[in-house]
Amino acid sequence: MKKNLLSVAVTAAIMVPAMPAFAQEDAALVEEVIVTGSAIQRADLESALPIQVMTADDIAATGVTSAPELMSKLTSMQGMTVAADSVGGSGGGLQTANLRDLGSQYTLVLLNGRRLASSTSGSIVDLSHIPLAAIERVEVLTDGASALYGSDAIAGVVNFILKEEVEGTTVNVRYDKPQASGGGDIASIDLTTSFGSLEEDGFTVMASIAHHEQSELAAKDREWGRTGIIQVTNPETGNTGLFFNGSTNSIPGNAYVYFTEASGHDSVSFNPYKEANGNCAPDNAPSGDLCAFDYTSTLFILPEKETDSVFLSGKYRLGENLEGFSELVYSQRSMTTKIAPYPTGQVPLPLDSQLVQDYVLPYVDPALVGDIEQVTGTWRGLAAGNRTEELTSDALHFVTGVNGSVGEINFGAAAFHSSTDQEQNYPNGHLLREEFGALVASGDLNIFEPVDNLPENTSELLAPTVYNGNYTTTETATTGFDLSMDMPLFSMTGGEAQLAAGIDYRRSSYEDGISAANRDAEILFRQPGTTYDLERNTYGAYAEALFPVLDSLDFTASLRYDSIGGVDAVVNGENRGTVNSTESDVTYKLSTRWTATEALSFRASYGTGFKAPSMISLARPLVNFGVTSGTYDCVFPAGDPLRDLCVAPSGFQAQVLAGGNPDLTPETSTQYSFGFVLDTESGFTTTIDYWNIAMEDQVDSLTEQQIFGNWQQYRELFVPVTNASTGRNELGIIQAVVNIGESDVSGVDYRFEQALDLSFGEMLFTLGGTYMIENTNSLYGSSMGKFGSDDSVTFRNAIRGGISLSHGDFVHNLGVNYRSGYLDQANWIGLINADGSYQTDADGDIVYEVAQLEVPSYTTFDVQSQVALMEDQLTLKLGINNLTDREPPRTLRTSGAGHQLGFDPRYSDGYGRTVYLNAGYTF
Repeated sequence: MKKNLLSVAVTAAIMVPAMPAFAQEDAALVEEVIVTGSAIQRADLESALPIQVMTADDIAATGVTSAPELMSKLTSMQGMTVAADSVGGSGGGLQTANLRDLGSQYTLVLLNGRRLASSTSGSIVDLSHIPLAAIERVEVLTDGASALYGSDAIAGVVNFILKEEVEGTTVNVRYDKPQASGGGDIASIDLTTSFGSLEEDGFTVMASIAHHEQSELAAKDREWGRTGIIQVTNPETGNTGLFFNGSTNSIPGNAYVYFTEASGHDSVSFNPYKEANGNCAPDNAPSGDLCAFDYTSTLFILPEKETDSVFLSGKYRLGENLEGFSELVYSQRSMTTKIAPYPTGQVPLPLDSQLVQDYVLPYVDPALVGDIEQVTGTWRGLAAGNRTEELTSDALHFVTGVNGSVGEINFGAAAFHSSTDQEQNYPNGHLLREEFGALVASGDLNIFEPVDNLPENTSELLAPTVYNGNYTTTETATTGFDLSMDMPLFSMTGGEAQLAAGIDYRRSSYEDGISAANRDAEILFRQPGTTYDLERNTYGAYAEALFPVLDSLDFTASLRYDSIGGVDAVVNGENRGTVNSTESDVTYKLSTRWTATEALSFRASYGTGFKAPSMISLARPLVNFGVTSGTYDCVFPAGDPLRDLCVAPSGFQAQVLAGGNPDLTPETSTQYSFGFVLDTESGFTTTIDYWNIAMEDQVDSLTEQQIFGNWQQYRELFVPVTNASTGRNELGIIQAVVNIGESDVSGVDYRFEQALDLSFGEMLFTLGGTYMIENTNSLYGSSMGKFGSDDSVTFRNAIRGGISLSHGDFVHNLGVNYRSGYLDQANWIGLINADGSYQTDADGDIVYEVAQLEVPSYTTFDVQSQVALMEDQLTLKLGINNLTDREPPRTLRTSGAGHQLGFDPRYSDGYGRTVYLNAGYTF
C-alpha cells in the first residue's frame, strides 16, 4: 500500500535535529514511502538530503504548547516572527518559521505535503493555525527544494504531517503557571479520536479538536521590562548613565507654538510643567526643551492569545488499487495586544482658550505673541486606557483526492482550497480626531496637568472620544489542483531507476478591506486608508529521477518549470489591470549518496532556486503603515526644509508609508550542501552537514533605522504627511521595496547522539546545533553576532542538548537551550552623578555619550517527568520550563521588535520559570 510522505522511522540515522529524544523503529516494517524533498517512493529510508524529524513523542518531550513554540526549539530556525512582535510592532498576529535566518518568506510550510494559504500575499504561513494535538510528526528539510516544490522553498521546507488513525479516544488537559506574579498562564484541552479501519472496514475517519488560551503579561510584572529608563554602565568608558527611549506625546503634554510666515520666526516647543517646576513630571524624562513619556511602563509585553482548531480526515477504499482521501483543518485564532495609551500627536488649541492663556503664553517671548499663528499640544491618553488591538484570524484548509496504481505506475490527484480571513479590530484606547479635538478645544480637558491633578471624571469625558470597531480586514485564498505519478524505468546495478513527475496549478488572491473610520481617517493622526485586491495564477511542472548506480551509490536529479503570472490589481474599486509581466524559470537539483561502510555514508547536493516577488511587493498602492516602532531625532540640519517637518527635535515617531514596486525582478539562488552520517552498532550516531545559500536580486524593504541613519542617501524616502487635525505637514518615510542585490548565508548543522541500554532502563544523550559561518547581503551588511542594520541578530551558535531516561512506566527528559551572545545596538545615554541627577555642561544641557553593550549568551533548562498509569490509559506529566528562572539579558535596542524595551522578546523567555501539568486519558 502506498504511504504518504516519510515514516516515523525515517531518520534515526540521518536526521539533524535538536530534540531530546527520537524513537527508532524497525526499518523492515516500512514499505515504500515518499520522503519530504523527493517525489520518488523508495523502500530505502535514507536520503541524500538532510532532514530533521520530530515524532509526536519527541514534540511532547519538549514541553511546548504550540507549533510556533516547537519551531523555536530547532537550532536551524532563526529570526522567526513571534507573538511579541505584534505588541506595537509589525507582527500582525503572525507567528512564522524561518530557516537559516534568511527570511520567513523563503521557508515553505506544508500540511501533509501541500501548501497552505499564506497570511500575506506571498508565502508566509501563520503557524498558530497548525493544530499541535493532531500532529503525527514534523519533517524539516534543511536544504533548498525549489526544484520540487517551486517558488518559496529556497531555504527549506517544514512539513507538518497530521495523524491518520489513533487507538481509542484521548483527552489531554494542560495548565502552565509562571512562578512570577502577573499573567502568562496557559490552559489547553484537546480530544483526538478515530473510527473505522482501512484494512478491515474499507474506511477510516480521524478527528481532533483543541482549545488553547494564554493570558497577557504586563510590563509592570517583570523587573527587566517595566521601564524605558534604564541605568547602565558604559563598557567602553566606565561612565554611568541613563538610557531612555520615550515619546514626546507625554503627560502632562508638550506645547508647540507656530508663527506666521511673514514674521520669520522659527516655531518653539516646550513642556509647560517643566517650565513651571524646573523638571519633568514623574514617568517622564527631559528630551531637549520637551519632556518624553516612559511609555514602556504602561504596555503589556506579551499578548493574550486564544486558538480553537478542528481537524478531520478520512480515507476510503474505492477499488482494489484506488484509495480516496479528504482532510479538513479549521482554526480560529485571536490575539489581543495592549500598548501604551494613545499618543495624540499635535492637537490644535484655540488661541483665546484659557489653556493657552494659562499654560502656553507665559513661556513665550511677549514680543512674539502677536505673531502667533497656531498653538498645538501633544498628550498621552492614560485615562482612555491602553491602545488595544484585537487581531483575529480564521483559517480553512480542505483537500480531497485519490491515490492509486496501475501496474507499476503509482499516481495521485488532488484538489484543494485554503483560505485565511483576518481582522484588525480596535476595542479600546484609540482616540477619534474630531471628538477629541472638540473636547480639548472646549477646555474641559487640561492636557498640561499631570495625571494626579486630573479630575476623577476624566475617563468619562474621554469615553465618547474613543473608537470601538473594525479597522481592517484581509482575506487570502489559494485554490488549485495537483497531479503526480511515479514509476520504475530500468534496472541498474544498485536497483531500479525511478521516475516521478507532476504538474500543479494555483490561483492566489489577496483582498485588503478597510472600515469607514479607516477610509475617512476618523482616528486621530491616522491617514485615509486604501482598499486593494490582488490576484494571480501559478503553474508548475516537475520531473525527478533516481539512479542507483551501485548498491552503495545513487544519484538523484530534479527539474522544474514555474510560470508565475502577472498581478491583476484593483485599487479603491478601480481596475488597474495587470501590474507586471509573467515570470518563469527552470530550476534543478542534483544530489548523491555514497554508503562507504555499513556505519558511514556521505551525501551532497547542488541546486538552484527561484522566487517571484509577492503580490504586495509588486502591486500594493502607497498606503499608510502606522508610525515608526522606534523614536528618532530630527537628523536634518538647520535651514533644511525637511527639518520643518519634524514634530520635535528628538524622540518623535514618524509616519510610515509602504507601497509596491512593479519593477522588481525575481529572486534566484544557488545552494549546495555536503556532509556525512556515522551510525555505529554501539548506539553512537553523528551527522555533520555544511550548507551554503547564495541569492541574487533579493527583495526586501529598507528598515526605518537605515532610512534615518543614512538620510542623505535616502532623502527621497522622506515625504510630508498631512496631519488632519492641524492641517500641517509632518515627517513621513516610505519603506521602499527594492531588489537589494546579493546575499550569502552558510553554516554547519551537527548532531551527536548516544543511546545506552542500562540495567534499569534506557538512556539517550543528544547534542545538536547550528554554527553560522556567514549571513551577509549587499543592503544590510552582516548581522552576525551583532544587532545589525536589519534590526535583528544572527546568532553564531544555537545549540540544544538533551538527556532522556526511560524506566518502567516513567520517562524523564532534560533539555538545554543555548544562544550565543552578541553586540548590542549602540544608543545614547545621559550621564548621571552619584546622586542620580544628570550631568550638565556649561550651557546647562545634559551630557550624552554613546554606549554599546555586549549582550551575554543565553541558556535555559527545561525538565519533564512522565508516568503511565492504569495500563497506560492515564498519562501524567509534570514539567518546568526555564528551570533556573533565567531573565532576559539586558539590551538597549530601540527597533526591531515591538514596543518592549530593556530586553528583546524575540530572543528570550518573557515568562520566567514556568511549571506545567498535563493529564492525558485514553478510553
